[in-house]
Amino acid sequence: MKIIKIISLFLFLISFNINSQSTIDSYSFGEGISFTADNGSKIKLSGYAQPHAEIKNYNDLEENSSSNRFRLRRLRLRFDGQAANPKFAYRFQVDLSGSSETGDATGDFLLDAYVSYDITNRIKVIFGQRSTYTDNRELFMNSNSLQLVERSRLTSAFSSIREFGLFLSGNFRLNSQGSYLRPYFVLTNGDGINNFDKDLGGLKIGGRIDFLPFGLFTNKGQFRQIDVMRELTPKFVIGVNYSHNSGMSSRRGRNSGSILYLNEFGQQSLPDYTKYGIDFLFKYNGFSALGEYVKSSSTVPTDIIERVRNDGSTSSSFLVNGVQDIESYVNGRMMLGEAYNIQMGYLFKSGITIDSRYTYLKSDDNSFLNNATFYNRPNYYTLGIGKLLGRNYGAKIQGSITFVDGSLGVNHDNDIDTDPVFKDELLFRLITTISF
Repeated sequence: MKIIKIISLFLFLISFNINSQSTIDSYSFGEGISFTADNGSKIKLSGYAQPHAEIKNYNDLEENSSSNRFRLRRLRLRFDGQAANPKFAYRFQVDLSGSSETGDATGDFLLDAYVSYDITNRIKVIFGQRSTYTDNRELFMNSNSLQLVERSRLTSAFSSIREFGLFLSGNFRLNSQGSYLRPYFVLTNGDGINNFDKDLGGLKIGGRIDFLPFGLFTNKGQFRQIDVMRELTPKFVIGVNYSHNSGMSSRRGRNSGSILYLNEFGQQSLPDYTKYGIDFLFKYNGFSALGEYVKSSSTVPTDIIERVRNDGSTSSSFLVNGVQDIESYVNGRMMLGEAYNIQMGYLFKSGITIDSRYTYLKSDDNSFLNNATFYNRPNYYTLGIGKLLGRNYGAKIQGSITFVDGSLGVNHDNDIDTDPVFKDELLFRLITTISF
C-alpha cells in the first residue's frame, strides 16, 4: 500500500505538470514522448512490456523432466523530468508486473526515484534510489535493449542492482581526438532496493572509472547492448569498479536484514563484503561485444557467537561438515568467488540479430555459490536469435537456448531434500518487447 500511495501521488503531480500549457515536443517509437511547458520545464514518458516464456529441461542418463513458466517479465513506466532550471532533473520508474529484477515474484514495484543536479557541465550529483555504478557493465543497460533474452548469470550472482544513496558522475574530454574519462563515486546504505524498514549494517562506498579512447557512442549506445545505430567508427569503453560494504546483512547487499549475526552483548556483528571487477563494451557496424569479470571477498568479525534464524530466534550452532566453524559458516551464506562473462552478437540490416554468450562461475570453498539448488553450475552456454521490428528498440522478439553444466551436482524443485544429482539443464526462452 505504501508503494501504491507513492505511485498515485507521483502520477497526480505528473498529470498536474502536463496541462493545457504544455505541448508535445517530440515522439519516437520506442524512445518515449516528450512534453515542454511554457516555463521551460520538460518531462518525458516512456515504458515497455515484456511477455516471457521459459521451458527448462533436466536430463541425465536415467531420466528426462521439464518445467514451464509463462509470465509478464517486465511492465515498466518511466518519467524523466527537467525543471525550468536545467541544472535540476529527476527520474521515477516503476515496474507493474509484480516480478522483481531478479525474476522472483517479490514485487519490487519502485525501481528509480531520484533527483539530480549538474554541479558543472562535467560533474553531476544524484540523490535517491537508482542502479549503482559499482555493478558490472550489463547493469548500466536498459532491459529492453539486451542482446539476449535475459541478463547473464554473473549479473544475477554478484550484482546488487539498485541502491539508495549519493551518486557522483563525471564526463571529461581528454584530448582533441575525442577520448573521454568518466569517473563515478557511490556512497549508499548498501541494503539494496526499497529498504523502508530499519537500516542495518554500515555504509557501502565504491566507484568506477570508464575510459573511452575513440569518443562517445552514438545515441547513448554505451548504455544499450545491440548496435542499433551501426556505429560508423569503432567505439570502445573499458572500466574498472570497486566497492566495500561495511557490515552486510544479506548475501550480496540486496536484501537488508535477511542474514544477521550477534556478539556476546546481543549486538549485531556483520561481515564486510568487498567486490571489484573489470569490463568492456565494443561496437562497430552492427557488431557488439561485452566482456565482464567480477571477484568478491569477505571479512568475518571474530566476535560472532550467535546467528538469527528466519523466525527471529537465535542459535549458537555454526556447523560446517559436522564441525563448529563460524567463519566458514558465515562465508557459506554469501556470494563469494569470481566470474566472467563474454558475449557478442551481430545485427543485420534486415533487423535480425545473432548472439552468443559464455558465462563461468567459480566459487570459493565456502560460498553460497556452492548451493546445489540455485548456483552450483559453473558453465553457461547461450545462443540467441532475434528480430527488431523497427529501426530501434521499439519492438522486438528474441529467443535463446542455454546449456547449463550440472556436473558438480544440482538439485531441482522436485528433489531439493535429496542428495544432489548430476543433471545438465537446457533452458529455452522467448521474450517479446513492446516499447512506446
